[in-house]
Amino acid sequence: SSEIAAAPQGAEGVVVARTTDGRVFGLEADSGKRRWVFQRALPALTLRYQPTVRLIQGGVLIGLPGGKLAFLNLSNGEVGWEATVALPRGSTELERVADVVSVPVVDAERACAVAFQGRVACFDLQTGNIAWGRDFSSSVTLAADERALYVVDEQGAVAAFLKATGASVWRQDKLQERRLSAPAVVGSRILVADEKGVTYALGKEDGALAAQVAGDGSALTGISVLSERSAVAQTRNGNLIAFATN
Repeated sequence: SSEIAAAPQGAEGVVVARTTDGRVFGLEADSGKRRWVFQRALPALTLRYQPTVRLIQGGVLIGLPGGKLAFLNLSNGEVGWEATVALPRGSTELERVADVVSVPVVDAERACAVAFQGRVACFDLQTGNIAWGRDFSSSVTLAADERALYVVDEQGAVAAFLKATGASVWRQDKLQERRLSAPAVVGSRILVADEKGVTYALGKEDGALAAQVAGDGSALTGISVLSERSAVAQTRNGNLIAFATN
């Protein structure tokens, strides 16, 4: 029904594809036949983003325009729960943009997401009940390890919050106004890159700047974690960069 701007995901015999008009399709993996479709009306103004999904055992997690996070049954597309990450606020359509554009992160107990002009929040994975929320604004995907969430805000500050309670661990403000990428957890470091392709390594425990690596002058399309201590990124000029951390 519209553009598919992100790679489909598949599990348990179902392929899930999401389109930019707010629809999510569940297709039979062996035939391509449509099994179900989920749809929500879009607000008058939304961010341009790649509409991705997170598949977990038996379910699909999706962030929605308007500040919502939804859990769908993978086999039939029925809504298991829907939670509010952020409520739109303001008197103009621009001020009221509160989209959840990042891919949710999940562990055994909770699902966490962040909204533009909204909050970063974690919810009980089974019920959708909120565990905690903190005012925050981000339009890039957050990262997580077993202890904390790592989030980049609209000004370029990088922050860490405890997953269990939402308590602030640290905040790094020295990279502001550099249009940072989504963070990636690699070993004991948090990697982020700016619009000129410079990659910064921050200490996971305190957020201190530990190193920086220049690229080819163009932005990175994203940082992909390969193993516990290595990652790779592609630049918009077409080069590949590999990183290793301690």
